[in-house]
Amino acid sequence: QVQFVESGGGLVQPGGSLSLSCAASGFTFSIYSMNWYRQAPGKERELVAVITNTGRSIYYADSVKGRFTISRDNVQNTVYLQLNSLKPEDTAVYYCNRQPSPLKWGQGTQVTVSS
Repeated sequence: QVQFVESGGGLVQPGGSLSLSCAASGFTFSIYSMNWYRQAPGKERELVAVITNTGRSIYYADSVKGRFTISRDNVQNTVYLQLNSLKPEDTAVYYCNRQPSPLKWGQGTQVTVSS
Protein backbone atom coordinates (compact mmCIF):
# COMPACT_ATOMS: atom_id res chain seq x y z
CA GLN A 1 0.00 0.00 0.00
CA VAL A 2 1.40 3.35 -1.07
CA GLN A 3 1.34 5.93 1.66
CA PHE A 4 3.10 8.77 3.40
CA VAL A 5 2.94 9.20 7.17
CA GLU A 6 4.11 12.58 8.40
CA SER A 7 4.90 13.23 12.06
CA GLY A 8 6.75 15.54 14.42
CA GLY A 9 4.64 18.67 14.27
CA GLY A 10 3.46 20.64 17.26
CA LEU A 11 3.14 24.01 18.93
CA VAL A 12 6.36 25.98 19.30
CA GLN A 13 7.27 29.54 20.19
CA PRO A 14 8.86 31.87 17.62
CA GLY A 15 12.55 31.08 17.34
CA GLY A 16 12.01 27.47 18.30
CA SER A 17 12.73 24.24 16.43
CA LEU A 18 10.91 21.11 15.31
CA SER A 19 11.96 17.93 13.54
CA LEU A 20 9.53 16.47 11.03
CA SER A 21 9.60 12.96 9.60
CA CYS A 22 7.81 11.36 6.67
CA ALA A 23 7.77 7.59 6.41
CA ALA A 24 7.05 6.36 2.90
CA SER A 25 5.92 2.90 1.82
CA GLY A 26 4.61 1.04 -1.19
CA PHE A 27 7.15 2.18 -3.78
CA THR A 28 10.90 2.16 -4.39
CA PHE A 29 11.79 5.14 -2.23
CA SER A 30 15.46 5.29 -3.19
CA ILE A 31 14.86 6.15 -6.85
CA TYR A 32 12.66 9.20 -6.27
CA SER A 33 13.33 12.77 -5.28
CA MET A 34 11.32 13.67 -2.21
CA ASN A 35 9.64 16.99 -1.50
CA TRP A 36 8.26 18.72 1.55
CA TYR A 37 5.27 21.02 1.08
CA ARG A 38 3.17 23.10 3.40
CA GLN A 39 -0.32 24.55 3.34
CA ALA A 40 -1.37 27.42 5.56
CA PRO A 41 -5.05 28.16 6.27
CA GLY A 42 -6.69 29.80 3.27
CA LYS A 43 -3.59 29.42 1.09
CA GLU A 44 -2.49 27.04 -1.63
CA ARG A 45 -0.04 24.26 -0.93
CA GLU A 46 3.54 25.44 -1.53
CA LEU A 47 6.81 23.65 -2.13
CA VAL A 48 9.25 24.04 0.75
CA ALA A 49 12.21 21.77 0.01
CA VAL A 50 13.40 19.08 -2.42
CA ILE A 51 16.06 16.40 -2.05
CA THR A 52 17.14 14.20 -4.95
CA ASN A 53 17.21 10.42 -4.62
CA THR A 54 20.90 10.34 -3.66
CA GLY A 55 20.69 13.44 -1.48
CA ARG A 56 23.35 15.20 -3.54
CA SER A 57 21.09 18.00 -4.72
CA ILE A 58 18.82 20.02 -2.49
CA TYR A 59 16.49 22.95 -3.11
CA TYR A 60 14.82 25.29 -0.63
CA ALA A 61 12.16 27.91 -1.08
CA ASP A 62 13.54 31.37 -0.39
CA SER A 63 11.21 31.73 2.57
CA VAL A 64 12.91 28.87 4.47
CA LYS A 65 16.47 28.97 3.14
CA GLY A 66 19.01 29.02 5.95
CA ARG A 67 16.44 27.89 8.54
CA PHE A 68 15.16 24.50 7.31
CA THR A 69 17.22 21.41 6.46
CA ILE A 70 15.96 18.46 4.41
CA SER A 71 17.57 15.03 4.62
CA ARG A 72 16.68 11.41 3.86
CA ASP A 73 17.43 7.83 4.85
CA ASN A 74 17.03 5.41 1.94
CA VAL A 75 17.27 2.42 4.27
CA GLN A 76 14.47 3.62 6.54
CA ASN A 77 12.46 5.02 3.57
CA THR A 78 12.11 8.28 5.46
CA VAL A 79 12.58 11.92 4.60
CA TYR A 80 13.18 14.52 7.30
CA LEU A 81 12.77 18.26 7.65
CA GLN A 82 14.55 20.11 10.44
CA LEU A 83 12.84 23.43 11.18
CA ASN A 84 14.90 26.05 13.04
CA SER A 85 14.34 29.72 13.85
CA LEU A 86 10.64 29.23 13.34
CA LYS A 87 8.41 32.21 12.57
CA PRO A 88 4.62 32.62 12.91
CA GLU A 89 4.38 32.57 9.11
CA ASP A 90 5.73 29.00 9.13
CA THR A 91 2.43 27.88 10.66
CA ALA A 92 0.92 25.31 8.29
CA VAL A 93 0.23 21.64 7.73
CA TYR A 94 3.39 20.03 6.36
CA TYR A 95 3.27 17.20 3.81
CA CYS A 96 5.75 15.11 1.88
CA ASN A 97 5.45 13.53 -1.55
CA ARG A 98 7.64 12.07 -4.22
CA GLN A 99 8.77 13.60 -7.50
CA PRO A 100 7.92 12.85 -10.30
CA SER A 101 4.48 11.27 -10.31
CA PRO A 102 3.26 12.41 -6.91
CA LEU A 103 0.99 10.03 -5.06
CA LYS A 104 -2.01 10.42 -2.76
CA TRP A 105 -1.28 12.93 -0.01
CA GLY A 106 -0.85 11.80 3.56
CA GLN A 107 -2.59 13.41 6.51
CA GLY A 108 0.23 15.88 7.07
CA THR A 109 1.56 17.16 10.37
CA GLN A 110 0.48 20.47 11.90
CA VAL A 111 3.14 23.04 12.78
CA THR A 112 1.96 26.01 14.81
CA VAL A 113 4.34 28.82 15.69
CA SER A 114 2.88 31.14 18.29
CA SER A 115 3.76 32.85 21.54
